[in-house]
Amino acid sequence: MNRTGVIYGINGPVVYLKGDTGFKMSEMVLVGKEQLVGEVIALTKDTTTIQVFEETTGLKPGDTVIGSNDALSVTLGPGIIGNIFDGIERPLKDIKEQSGAFIARGVSVSSLDETKRYDVHMTIKENDTVFGGTIIAETRETKSIIHKSMVPPNLSGTVTKVVKDGSYTITDTLAELTLSDGTVYPLRLAQKWPIRRPRPTLTRYPSSMPLVTGQRIIDTLFPIAKGGTASIPGGFGTGKTMTQHQLAKWCDADIIIYIGCGERGNEMTQVLEDFSKLVDPKSGQPLMERTTLIANTSNMPVAAREASIYTGITLAEYYRDMGYHVAIMADSTSRWAEALRELSGRLEEMPAEEGFPAYLASRLSKFYERAGYMENLNQTQGSVSIIGAVSPQGGDFSEPVTQNTKRFVRCFWALDKSLAYARHFPAIQWLTSYSEYLTDLAPWYQENVSPDFVDKRNQILALLNEESKLNEIVKLIGSDVLPDDQKLVLEIAKVIRLGFVQQNAFHPSDTYVPLIKQLKMMDIILYLNEKCKQLIALNLPISALKEQGIFERIIAIKYDVPNDKLELFDDYKKEVDAFYDTVMQTHV
Repeated sequence: MNRTGVIYGINGPVVYLKGDTGFKMSEMVLVGKEQLVGEVIALTKDTTTIQVFEETTGLKPGDTVIGSNDALSVTLGPGIIGNIFDGIERPLKDIKEQSGAFIARGVSVSSLDETKRYDVHMTIKENDTVFGGTIIAETRETKSIIHKSMVPPNLSGTVTKVVKDGSYTITDTLAELTLSDGTVYPLRLAQKWPIRRPRPTLTRYPSSMPLVTGQRIIDTLFPIAKGGTASIPGGFGTGKTMTQHQLAKWCDADIIIYIGCGERGNEMTQVLEDFSKLVDPKSGQPLMERTTLIANTSNMPVAAREASIYTGITLAEYYRDMGYHVAIMADSTSRWAEALRELSGRLEEMPAEEGFPAYLASRLSKFYERAGYMENLNQTQGSVSIIGAVSPQGGDFSEPVTQNTKRFVRCFWALDKSLAYARHFPAIQWLTSYSEYLTDLAPWYQENVSPDFVDKRNQILALLNEESKLNEIVKLIGSDVLPDDQKLVLEIAKVIRLGFVQQNAFHPSDTYVPLIKQLKMMDIILYLNEKCKQLIALNLPISALKEQGIFERIIAIKYDVPNDKLELFDDYKKEVDAFYDTVMQTHV
C-alpha cells in the first residue's frame, strides 16, 4: 500500500507536508491530482520537504502526495542514444506529441519506447552464475553503438531461465535470475538506477591517456585525460558552446552526452538543430547516432535543472559500464548553481558567498568526482570525461562557481573576451589556462607521438609567455627600442598565435588536426626560430628577415598542408633553409 501525505505549505517548487508521512530521504513522490514528479529533500520529526520538478501553479493545501517507495531514478536501456530528454529523462519528442510545443504539467510518458522491438542476442545460458555488471544480452541500438544489457550492479545469482535470440521490447523478461535467498528476479533489456548514487566499479585508474580532441591549444598546450575533468569559463559571447560543439564532434570518445542546463531556449534549439545535422567524422553516420541530449532550458522548472546534471552523469556511467568512453558536455554549471541558489532561498537556508548555498562546493565535487577511467564490475574498461562550461557574470573569474570549480577540475580553459572580440577562436587564453594532466600524460606522448613532444610544447608556451612580458614594455615605450632578439620573439609568438593556437572550425584541414601534424607544426615553428636566432646573432636586422615573407608562409601551413599529406612539411623545412641562405647571401 502506498504511503501518502497532505500538503500544508507551498513555496514555488518547494512543498511542505505536516506529520510523519513515512517517506524516505531522496524518495520520488507524486504530488497533487496531476501527479507532478517530486523528490523528498528534507525530513524532520513533524515536517517533510519536497522539491517538485514541474510547475506547482494550481497546487493547494490539502492536496495528496503519494510515495513511490523508490529513489528518483532513470530508466537505463536501449533507446537512450539519439534521444532528447528533459532534466528528469522524459523524452521531449513524446511530450510534444502528447501536449504540444510546451511541456504540460503532470504529463506522463515512458522514458524509453516500450513498444519498439530490438533484435537481441543473448550472451548467457541457463545455470550460469552471474553478478552485477555481467552482460546478459547485446542489441544494436544505433549503427554506431552496440547496447550491452547487464545484470544490475547490486545483484548476483544463478540464471534459471533464458529466452532464445529474437525480437524483444525493453519490458520483456529475457532471463530469470535466482538470488541466494531463492528470490527470482526478472532480467530485462532495461533497468533503473538512482541518479544521485554513482554506479559501482572495481578500480579507478590514474590518468595516463589523453582525450584527443584535434584542437591544438587543447591537445598540445592544455590536454585533458580520458576520464578527466575540465572547465571552460568565459563571459557572454566568448565561445563556450562552440568550443563544446567542436569537442563533441571531434574528441575520441565513443559516446557524447550533452547537457543543456538552464541555457536560453533559442540557444538550445540551435544546439538541437546543429547536432541533428552534424555528421560523425569517424563513421560517416549522423552524430546523433552516438549522442544523447538533455535539454533543460532557462524557462523550465529550476528543480529539474538541478537534477539534470545527475541524470546526464548516470546515463554516462551506464555506457561506461559497457566498456565505452563517454564525454559529458555540461553547459552550463553556473545555471545549475543558480538553480541551487533559488531552491536554497526557498528553503530559507543561510546563504553563503553571493547568495549561493554553503554546500555549493560539495555538490560540485559530487558531480566532477563521478568522472574517471575505470575498470568496471564486468572487467571491461571505460571512462567518463566531464567538460563543464561556467558562465561567470561579467566574465569575473573570482565569483564562487568558477573558484569552487577550479578546486575540483584539473584542466582550466579560460576563455578571453578580448580574444573572442578579435575573432581569435578558440578564445582560450594561454596565460591564464592550465592543465595538471600534462605530467601524467607525458609518458603517453613520448611513446605514441614523439620523445620530445612535451619539450617542444614547453618551448612554444615559453615563447608565448615571453611575448606577454615584452608587450608590457611595448605598451610603455613602443617596440622600436627593443633589441632585435626581442623583436624576433614577438614575430615568432605571432606565428604561434595565428598559425598554431588559432584554429578555424570551418576549414576542412584545420577543424581537426591529428597529433602528429601538431608535432610537425611545432617542429617547423621552432626550426624557423632557431634559424632566425642564428641570423640575429650575426647582427642582421629583423627587417631583413621580415621582408622575405617567411613568417606569413609558416602561418599558412595550417591551411596549406592537408592532414593526409604530412610529407609536405619537408618542403617547408627546405624553404626555411632557402630563406636562411638567401638572407646570408644578401646581407652578410
